Amino acid sequence: MTGVRIDGKIIAQAVKDRVKQAVEELKKQGINPCLATVLIGENPASATYVRNKHKACEEVGIITKDHKLDANITQSELTKIIDELNLDSTVHGILVQLPLPEQLDEFTTTSRISPLKDVDGLTPHNAGLLTMKKAALVACTPSGIMEMFDYHKIDLEGKNVVLINRSNLVGKPLYQLLLEKNATVLTCHSKTKNLTELCQSADIIITAVGDRNKFTLTPEMIKDGAVVIDVAISRFQEKLVGDSDYEKIIQKASFATPVPGGVGPMTVAMLLKNTITAASLSTQIGR
Repeated sequence: MTGVRIDGKIIAQAVKDRVKQAVEELKKQGINPCLATVLIGENPASATYVRNKHKACEEVGIITKDHKLDANITQSELTKIIDELNLDSTVHGILVQLPLPEQLDEFTTTSRISPLKDVDGLTPHNAGLLTMKKAALVACTPSGIMEMFDYHKIDLEGKNVVLINRSNLVGKPLYQLLLEKNATVLTCHSKTKNLTELCQSADIIITAVGDRNKFTLTPEMIKDGAVVIDVAISRFQEKLVGDSDYEKIIQKASFATPVPGGVGPMTVAMLLKNTITAASLSTQIGR
């Protein structure tokens, strides 16, 4: 059998089309949705990510404000900038590009962002709301994966899901979103024993390790007809790869995502969606 390719570019474009319509509606109300990005230092990968996000915003009509800060900035100086953006009524979303230089604390930084402008869904407030099924702004990669399931009408109810990631950015929020859909979720990580056997019993495998030297999801690890979502992206043997070889996995899976071109485009699309949600929230609090 050959499974169905989950094409993130196509699904992301469908999200962008909806976002573009929402931008037009907000502009009719006198609201110009705006995303402020904060890039600290000159990490080439981070600079590329921010540039791609600005380009995507431009495509759908979202204004961007770019803040490029010196790599040696102090925590107090960064806090001051975030506070200014929190108070700026023309800014609806704030994104601080991660990772941060070593002198800066990620929790302190993300916690400082207003929950109403937290388009990455990383503040303790929004993470807490997610556990209560009340979050309006949810981490972009997990919500993008859920959009993929919806697009292909993949039913999650009662399914056994093996989730190989426990990060605040992917694993933990995705766990909550899957539970909301009545899936049975097993979170695995570097200390998990018998991972191969656990994967072989899963209806759905979502993997986000990102290091082929440590882990590779092989066809022998999945059962016939399983769904495989490969979130990872890294460079291995001169190529961009995920945790699995798509061409091999798709011969056994019912659905699978390629790398690149799978989950990656969805992350950016959901950032745009979150920015529009944040702009809409601003109308509800009288700004």
